[in-house]
Amino acid sequence: MQRLLKEITPRTEDYSQWYLDVINKADLMDYAPVRGFMVIKPYAYRVWELIQAYMDARFQETGHQNAYFPLLIPESLFKREAQHVEGFSPEVAWVTQGGSEELSERLAIRPTSETITGIMYAKWIQSYRDLPVLINQWCNVLRWEKATRPFVRPREFLWQEGHTVHRTEADAREETQRMLNIYVDTLRDVLAIPALSGEKSERERFAGAVETWALEALMGDGRALQAATSHFLGQNFARVFEIDFLDEDGERRLGWTTSWGASIRLIGALIMVHGDDRGLRLPPRVAPIQVVVVPIAAGPQREQVLDAARQAGAEIGEIGGLRVHVDDRQEYTPGWKFNDWEMRGVPVRVEIGPRDLAQGQVVLVRRDTGEKAVVPRNQLALRVRELLDDVQEGLYQQALSWRDSHTYTVSSVDEILAHDVRGFFKSGLCAESACEDRLQTATGATLRVLEAGEPEGACLVCGAPAVRRAVFARAY
Repeated sequence: MQRLLKEITPRTEDYSQWYLDVINKADLMDYAPVRGFMVIKPYAYRVWELIQAYMDARFQETGHQNAYFPLLIPESLFKREAQHVEGFSPEVAWVTQGGSEELSERLAIRPTSETITGIMYAKWIQSYRDLPVLINQWCNVLRWEKATRPFVRPREFLWQEGHTVHRTEADAREETQRMLNIYVDTLRDVLAIPALSGEKSERERFAGAVETWALEALMGDGRALQAATSHFLGQNFARVFEIDFLDEDGERRLGWTTSWGASIRLIGALIMVHGDDRGLRLPPRVAPIQVVVVPIAAGPQREQVLDAARQAGAEIGEIGGLRVHVDDRQEYTPGWKFNDWEMRGVPVRVEIGPRDLAQGQVVLVRRDTGEKAVVPRNQLALRVRELLDDVQEGLYQQALSWRDSHTYTVSSVDEILAHDVRGFFKSGLCAESACEDRLQTATGATLRVLEAGEPEGACLVCGAPAVRRAVFARAY
């Protein structure tokens, strides 16, 4: 046991190395030949599929349909929205040659798809009867990041991006908030991650948007991670790409558009919010394996114990389709298996040995707290279901307690520095964007979201009357 644990750097010693160690030992990804790109291994990809399944069901419930748009975008099209191209140009990768032919126009590898959806929507929408257009796509995008980090900031990543067109401003604003709320539900109910939601400042706004709304989660090292965004684009893209329609009164009007997205960086959030020095701790709703059964089988009763373990696994698997695995590998010791499944974050472990067999019991071990419980064999199914619910809620409450205990109301830059810029810092802020710049220069923290409500007191940077309620943090 100790040999395996020593291979993970303690979080308090080097958090960044701990993160990489957990990814490696839990076999989540590997580095591709091109720097900044990663191969997502089956275990991590299954986590993504479970996240995807929940969100996709919510999208479908709210009337959205899935489609797919091309990977390559002509440069002339990409440049039509000035703010958009200015915001993304430093991260765009270009295709300049196809086969042996040099292209007459560069093709951008999509960093996001507002431009390609815009030009297509302009073709598809003619009348108010064609609205709303509610489309989502699951795809990959490419952003040539300078500083990369697995899952959190790779150059190529998987995500979903919704792009919608509405008849009225009110409908588009309602859509923006509806999708933001779905992300809130996903983080809370599926990933067991509490998040702050609010509007981004003009400085942090998505390129070309009128408003950007975001979810910010606090990682285990006190840094923030932007988990999802929802953008009210107004009529900016509709004007550029001529997305207009004949309204009921016979007048031609511009559509109102939105876009929204969440990516595989949610796996990075899972690791950093819930992980500990033993590896992953996965919430049951996104765990590829929710329950692992480990037989402690040796000696003359070996086959009996193995049979009992397999029967227990089959019984658990019948409970609402729970994802269960019986680890009957003979080449590894029970202790090695315990460590292996703890590393992979399996929420509940069932142990069955000769003594348990004789006494008609099993041992249940929860990954979040390490607590063990001896339960009668005939109560196994009921107790496993209860325990999974307890682990899901327990992880959320632990994360919520961490976030709340590292959220501070401050009135000066010095107070942020006194906490080593680790946590969420709430304060009043004036209307000048220069104060955001000055705060970032002094602390490395950026404005993560603006909260609703009337501000009190003064701007923590310049001392002028506050006009905004701001939340700052140093972020990934």
